[in-house]
Amino acid sequence: MCQETPLPQKKRIIQDANPNTVTTQSKTQPSGKGSQIVDDSTKNVYGPKTTLWITENDVYQNKNNYQPLDTTISDYHRWTFIQNLNNFYQDLGNVGTALNPIYPIAPVNIGANPGYSTYAPYFDLAEPRYFDSKSPYTRILVVWGGDGRARSHIEFTRNINPRWNFGFNYRPILVDKQVQRTGKGDRQTINHYYDLYTSYKSKNERYQLLASYRRMRHRVFEYGGILLTPIDTTYAGYFDENAGPYLKGAQSEELRNVFHLFHQYQLASPFQVYHKADFTRQRNLFADTRASEINYDAYFKYTNPDSDINTTTVSDGTRFNSMVNEFGIKGKAAFFYYSLFYKLRLYNTSNKYLDNFALPYNKSGVENYLGGQIAFRFDSLSELSGKAEYLLDGNYRLQAQLRTPWLDATGTSALVKPGFLPLAYRGSHHEWINDFNDPFTNQLSAFLKVKWGRLFVSPGATYTALSNYIYYRANAVTNEPVVVAAQSGGNQQIFVPELRMSLRFLRHVYIRPQVLYTSFLNNDGDVLRIPKWFANAQLAYENMLFKGNLQVQIGVDAHWRSEYSALGYDPAIQQYYIQDATTSRAFPLVDVFFNGKFKRGRFFVKYHNLQQAITGLGYLPTPGYRGQRNILDFGFDLILFD
Repeated sequence: MCQETPLPQKKRIIQDANPNTVTTQSKTQPSGKGSQIVDDSTKNVYGPKTTLWITENDVYQNKNNYQPLDTTISDYHRWTFIQNLNNFYQDLGNVGTALNPIYPIAPVNIGANPGYSTYAPYFDLAEPRYFDSKSPYTRILVVWGGDGRARSHIEFTRNINPRWNFGFNYRPILVDKQVQRTGKGDRQTINHYYDLYTSYKSKNERYQLLASYRRMRHRVFEYGGILLTPIDTTYAGYFDENAGPYLKGAQSEELRNVFHLFHQYQLASPFQVYHKADFTRQRNLFADTRASEINYDAYFKYTNPDSDINTTTVSDGTRFNSMVNEFGIKGKAAFFYYSLFYKLRLYNTSNKYLDNFALPYNKSGVENYLGGQIAFRFDSLSELSGKAEYLLDGNYRLQAQLRTPWLDATGTSALVKPGFLPLAYRGSHHEWINDFNDPFTNQLSAFLKVKWGRLFVSPGATYTALSNYIYYRANAVTNEPVVVAAQSGGNQQIFVPELRMSLRFLRHVYIRPQVLYTSFLNNDGDVLRIPKWFANAQLAYENMLFKGNLQVQIGVDAHWRSEYSALGYDPAIQQYYIQDATTSRAFPLVDVFFNGKFKRGRFFVKYHNLQQAITGLGYLPTPGYRGQRNILDFGFDLILFD
């Protein structure tokens, strides 16, 4: 009698000891002789698509758009903050130094504020994301820039259970001096940033909580710019290796601590109640010792003669603390979203040298806000939204946005309080008390989006109008601070047409130009300093090689801006100021790069500032401060899911 053929059985999934490994096991019925055939295979099912993240703003707006990890290599080589910000900021030529926007930006905070912002992007750009991770997720990013320029990012997150996630980030920036560096570890920038965050959902998902603690201590050893040698006082002298710094012992610092909480409860499908809380501490310091400086008096030119201020061992600074509680309701019904809130904000500030002075502001105070938001979401690509915030003493901020597949437009109007720093300051080298009016900003922008085959074109423009504009300026008055705070009595209006484009040709080659032209419709007091022409461009080859095992992006990045009177920098108050003594020349900044990706790893190699390698001359992003010379950078990151 012949033997029957055994029937196949269903596969069953067995969880291995390694939570990232799934074993698929198939068994057959034993044969007549009692034999058994087992077919085992192992496959890692966890990866970028199972590690999802979302921002608090998306949760707040009821957008359940968890996103997978971004593992693309497009522009991966742009590791410096200036390049990450698309060259729209100026710095002091080295990674981690003070940043300043080239074009006016509409303000976000309308209430009391300390007035310091040059180190704010290093904190704001590190806002944590909240994850839903099916497995432990670790990311390790390391950048080794030439001449001791280094940046790292260690990120870890995991779900404690399906509804509760925990994670942290650590982002150190350790950058050596690029002027008269004495050896490895001779730092100019030391930044230690870390955060801890968690998210939680109840079983029925009616209650949701997001919380984080963030801390940043950002220190910069200020060198005051290049001190030209008596032999060479020409432009080339700024790039002489023997040219030294003005300052040797000066140091500026910003320390921030923020605890943040957001939680909400859904009472009904279109109705939720929520609460936000923020506890913030910010400290800005400047320190120096006269004994460590050779050019102390020549650089600062003014030293405060008041007996209560120590000008031998300088330790100037201000502190600002705030506590915010926001209570509101919000909800979503069909394509309509809304929110309404009340916000209570308490603040206090201190400067030890201003304790006995009558000031144009209260050192501590209470602010009451009302506000809300609406949005019409026609589909996943089209949305019309509006926001409003009103401070009960008269300040406000209004914003409207339109996002469609063919048009993006934004309008912002804001009347804000002046920062405490321009209103009143006393230190070793500066002193003023001002009674400034509230600055006013109107800003409108619109961009068309046209895609035609391999060509994408986005023409548009931005219009900005300013009144009561607050700025800092060089001061030529004898026996007074070299830089002082000022306010424009007129108004400023600029119109900036812009063209963005992307073209693919030869199957895998892309060209991506961006060009801006600035037209001053009005500039009372000549207080805005913006280059007339500003351009970014990229030419890149992008493809998958070696049977799809290596993804590459190889190309050239270029940036150019026309000649203009760029803002100078005063390290003692951490502020950029208008000056007329130096004109920043036009200079083509060209980088050659190779970005690659294999499996779960990415890497880049970049040669920066090709022009200086050819001519020997570089660029001055800020008067007196030379930009990064030609140099080779390398970086990589690894993503692990176990």
